[in-house]
Order: sequence, then structure tokens, then C-alpha cells
Amino acid sequence: AACLEDVLVKVSGQLRLAGDKRLRPYKAEAAKLVRDFSYRDEKGGKPKNDEQGTRDRSFVLTAAFDETAVNGILGKLGVKPWLSHRPVLGVFVEMQNGARRYVIAADSKETELQRAALLAAGAKRGMQIVLPDAAGLAGIGAGDQAIAAIAPAKLVEVAAARGAEAVLVARLVWDDRKLRWTADWQIERQGRSQRRQLSAVTFDEAFRQGIGAAAQILAGQ
Repeated sequence: AACLEDVLVKVSGQLRLAGDKRLRPYKAEAAKLVRDFSYRDEKGGKPKNDEQGTRDRSFVLTAAFDETAVNGILGKLGVKPWLSHRPVLGVFVEMQNGARRYVIAADSKETELQRAALLAAGAKRGMQIVLPDAAGLAGIGAGDQAIAAIAPAKLVEVAAARGAEAVLVARLVWDDRKLRWTADWQIERQGRSQRRQLSAVTFDEAFRQGIGAAAQILAGQ
């Protein structure tokens, strides 16, 4: 059922379907729509320990759904599959946690976890994303000033050099009082700009929300 919801969002580009009550009857019958599935052992090839194979062993489930069935559900929901070209997203993410501020780079060990989460979020939403490298960020002064203070044209130039066709800019700030990230997302494409403000407990979820929101905007064009 969880996989089916992800697939419907991914195929349509419509993040608004996540949590939609209309999905309940389809999710209840989700197993009947699966064409194939597999499990990947996350600890495969790693040295065994006392608990491996019991409660601490985890697997990743991959489910492939019948294309006709998925498109049929979308049709009943009044949504079309997003079959046209999906622009490559150049993503600039600035994160602020207390006094620490950093920008996620394609080649920085400091932001390795955040980079992996961003790429995973892109794959989950069916979007190809590219990140700026450290040299590109240094060239536009991202280490000395906030990303929001940098001219959009410079961000577009850096992203385009890495193959991006649209630019997504985000600033995530950790709120100690609410124990969550607040995020401002802005997408730039063909001289037009759209913004979203979202919040999430983890940066993984924040990335999924932001990239999902960008996909929804692009899918509507």
C-alpha cells in the first residue's frame, strides 16, 4: 500500500496525492496490482553479529506495479501520468543548525549524508537532480553569503554547467523549539519563480517534500 502511493505520486508528479483519502480503496487492494517484487538485504555481505538474522535485520522492498492499472487509478482520480520530458533539477540547499551554516555540495564529505538523502528523494519522486560542486559554490561566494543573496542568474549558470534545466533553491533552518526543519523552497525556470514553505521533522522528509513540490509545479506546465 505504501509503495502504491509512492508510485502514484512518482508517475503523475503530483505530491498532492500523498495522503489523499481517495487512495484508501486502491491501497487496500494494492497487492493485486503488483507485477513483481523483490527484497534487498541491507546487511548483505556485512560481517554477522549476534543479532543479525533476527530483529535487527532490515530489508528494502521494491515493488513493480502494472502500468495499465496505475494509469487507470490516476485516470479515476482525474490525474494524468507525467509522460513528457522531466527537466533536470539543479538543487542548491543551504542548511542552518544553530550557528552552523553549510551548503550541500556534490563533492563534500561534510555533507555526504545530506547529499545521499537528496539523491534518494529525487529518485523517489522521479526527478533527476544535480548538485553544485565545491568549486562552483566558491565561485559564486556561497561560503560568504546566503544563497538567497546570490543573483538567480549566477545560480542558473552554475547549475546549467552541470546539466540542469531548472533550478531549485532551498534554505532549511532547524527550530529547537518545535524540533523540526522549516524550509523555504524556490524554483526558477525560464525566468519564472515559484515559492513554497514547508516543514518536516527530518531533513530526509524535507527533501522529499521540496523535490515533490517542485515536480508538481513542473508537471503542471
